[in-house]
Amino acid sequence: MFGNIKDMMGKLQEAQAQAKEMKDRLEQVEIKESQSGIEVVVNGNRKVRDLKIDESLLQDKEELEDRLLLTLNKALDKAEGLHETEMKNMAKGMMPSMDLFK
Repeated sequence: MFGNIKDMMGKLQEAQAQAKEMKDRLEQVEIKESQSGIEVVVNGNRKVRDLKIDESLLQDKEELEDRLLLTLNKALDKAEGLHETEMKNMAKGMMPSMDLFK
């Protein structure tokens, strides 16, 4: 009985270490999205790292806001997809006999 608990604790610690490694790796990944005079850079952890706006967009506040939202959402969608893929790969590595993540 205690052997099973010890094994489970070991696997939990291994999973925590793998999750930290994945988070650290995704912190270094840069995803760039450019559209209509706006460039956004986010990392694999879905954090905005950089934002550049063409000066010509500063004249029309509504247009700037619309383009900014569109570009940010596209970049964050790409980061979310990368994050989900990494999570699935990590889960597959921990449970190779399970086909839950196909």
